[in-house]
Amino acid sequence: MSSPVAPQNEEVAGEQLSRGLSNRHIQLIAIGGTIGTGLFMGSGRTISAAGPSVILVYGIIGFFLYFVLRAMGELLLSNLEYKSFADFAGDILGPWAAYFTGWTYWFCWIATAIADVVAIASYVAFWWPDLPLWIPGLALIFLLLALNLPSVKSFGELEFWFALIKIVAIVALIIIGLYMVFTGFSSGGSKAAFSNLWDHGGFFPKGFMGFAAGFQIAVFAFVGVELVGTAAAETKDPHRNLPRAVNSVPIRMLLFYIGALFVLMSVRPWTEFKAGESPFVKMFALAGLAAAAGVVNFVVLTSAASSANSGIYSTSRMIYGLSRQGDAPRAFSSLSRNKVPVAALLFSCVFLLIGIPLLYAGGGVAEAFDMITTVSAICFMFVWTIILLSYITYRRRRPHLHKDSTFKMPGGIGMCVATMVFFVFVLWTLTTQESTLTALLWTPLWFVLIGIGYLFVRNTPEHRVLRGQHADKVVTEKRAAAAHR
Repeated sequence: MSSPVAPQNEEVAGEQLSRGLSNRHIQLIAIGGTIGTGLFMGSGRTISAAGPSVILVYGIIGFFLYFVLRAMGELLLSNLEYKSFADFAGDILGPWAAYFTGWTYWFCWIATAIADVVAIASYVAFWWPDLPLWIPGLALIFLLLALNLPSVKSFGELEFWFALIKIVAIVALIIIGLYMVFTGFSSGGSKAAFSNLWDHGGFFPKGFMGFAAGFQIAVFAFVGVELVGTAAAETKDPHRNLPRAVNSVPIRMLLFYIGALFVLMSVRPWTEFKAGESPFVKMFALAGLAAAAGVVNFVVLTSAASSANSGIYSTSRMIYGLSRQGDAPRAFSSLSRNKVPVAALLFSCVFLLIGIPLLYAGGGVAEAFDMITTVSAICFMFVWTIILLSYITYRRRRPHLHKDSTFKMPGGIGMCVATMVFFVFVLWTLTTQESTLTALLWTPLWFVLIGIGYLFVRNTPEHRVLRGQHADKVVTEKRAAAAHR
């Protein structure tokens, strides 16, 4: 099969991203993508909204997102020339899909990374309240840039240690929490272990609507789970490492999300959790750890830094891929001697500077900022849907590749449809709260903006060639699929 990427000139035609990520890097990147800042700081709000049923909420979301990852994994391994899901979307669905997926994914991560810059500045203020906020904000941006410029391995190492800190914190919480439960600390020794899960209104204390409200909040904690696909282009031995990373995601979700929430609500009644408070701080404080606030503040800081690091990495690679297909300026397709897309990296870092003036904005901007990150999460669902649509089309037009695949998606087309129906349900839950409904109504504006951009891009010589090539490929593949049957 021909390459899905169409180099724009001879200088970039021979340049390829380096496969500098080892198995331990890709494994920890996958973990980092499944543990978001929302688990440490946002779970209090989720628990207060849904009660113990939030355990089921996280389990259901993780269940469906696993099939998104499996679909993505089979597609990426069907052609190692794919550098990201934007590449296979453009190759399978058409040039429009690469454009909309790539730029939407870029927007998702830039908005998230800007939020992380603001958050990290406030976390640093915990220790140095008199330090001007712009200092830690700028320091983070320059640190991420400096660590990502040398090579992709630098990104892998940084993410490895960030993820390791999160893992240690969660495992410590689970071990300490279980000890408190089995020694009778959580119930004063007079009640059965884990009774807090059903003694305060039952497992569904707020009924169906409370259960549904948990989805609109919890889904935001999973953004970034697809990052393992972006890193696939730069991992050594992708046929071995990518399946291992994807298949381990369910186990990690059970441990890090469901396990942590199960222990948190076993130690303390769900009624004591509040939005804006970290359940981790309360947990360690109950265990008698005097430095609980400082420890968790450090963990949350590194979690936000990990998210920003992932945003810088993924957006730079996405812009690099877009530029090679004529969807972004050609300058972004150049690579350094270490095979790093420096121009694309600098482009993304410049947008992070938007977070600096927001540090000095009032509460109104903070509310608007919350809405922007909500829009970002909604756009992530758009990207996940494009992955599923690409898989459905791939199965219909390229049955021979599916037959030869060593990493077939379980459930096939049926599970793709079921997952997309689930996404519709999540969108419905966003209409049940005023704040998320406002964000949902503003989201189409992004697609209008990039749609206007596409009207210009599609008429460029590069896109006319790509559309022609895609049309010819579709005819050829349909004939081959008919013959295969």
